Amino acid sequence: MNILKIQPNIETKKIVTFMQKTLKRENIRHVVIGVSGGIDSTTSLFLLANAFPKEHIFPVHLYFFAPQKKTIEMITKKAGIPKENLTFLSIKNPVHTFQLSLHVSIEEKIRLGNIMARTRMIMLYDLAKKYRALVCGTENKSEYFLGYFTRFGDEASDIEPLRHLYKAQVYQLAKFLNVPKEIITQEPSAGLWHGQTDEEEFGFSYKDADQVLYLYFEKNKSVDEIGKMGFENAEKIIDWTKLVDFKHHTPYILSS
Repeated sequence: MNILKIQPNIETKKIVTFMQKTLKRENIRHVVIGVSGGIDSTTSLFLLANAFPKEHIFPVHLYFFAPQKKTIEMITKKAGIPKENLTFLSIKNPVHTFQLSLHVSIEEKIRLGNIMARTRMIMLYDLAKKYRALVCGTENKSEYFLGYFTRFGDEASDIEPLRHLYKAQVYQLAKFLNVPKEIITQEPSAGLWHGQTDEEEFGFSYKDADQVLYLYFEKNKSVDEIGKMGFENAEKIIDWTKLVDFKHHTPYILSS
C-alpha cells in the first residue's frame, strides 16, 4: 500500500512558509535545534536551512555517550550551517547528579532515559534564551500517536516542522532534501542506551505502524477492518496508542 505518499517539493514549501511566518509573527530571528544524527532532527535542520539565513540557526548535539562528532559536523556542513554555530554539550554530569539524588539505578532504563531527555531540553531552552531563539522540535506524527516521547523532555518545543508527517513521509522528505544516505538508512533510535532502537521497543515496525495509525485515526477504520487488510500487528499497535493516550491530555484540569 502506498497511502502515505507525499509531494516533497510542495511539502517543503509549505513547511518553510509556516516556519517563516511563525518567526516573523513572534519577532524572533534565531532557532535552536537539538541534532542527534537521526532522520528526524537532520531533516528538521535541512528544512530550517531552507527557511532562514544559515547564521541564524544554532544546532546543538547533546550527548551522554561519546559524541557523534564526525557525523554531526558532516550534517551541519551539508546543511550549510556555519561551523561556529554548532555546539557540542555533554549531559553526563547533570544526568548523574539527578541519578544519584533520585536513587535511580542503571537498570531503570526508562527513568534514566526520561532524565536524559529532560536534561537535554533544559540545555536547549537555556541556549534559546542566550540567542533569543525559538526551540525547533523534531517529533513526527507516528511518534506523537505512539506517545514515543518524554513529557517536558523531547516533547517540549516552540515550533514543530514534522509533527504533521508520519515517519514514512519524513523519509520521503529527507530524500528530496538530500539528507545524507547514511542518515536515511540507519535504524531509528532515541539513543538513550547502547543498542536501543525504536522498533525493538515497540515490537513492530514504523512501516506497519504508519499505515495502521493513518487508517485508524484518519480514515476511522476499526482494528478488525485494518487487520483484514493484511496488517497483523493492528491490534498491538492500537493497544499501544491507548496505553499512552494520557500523554495527550495532561495536565488534567477542572472545567469551569
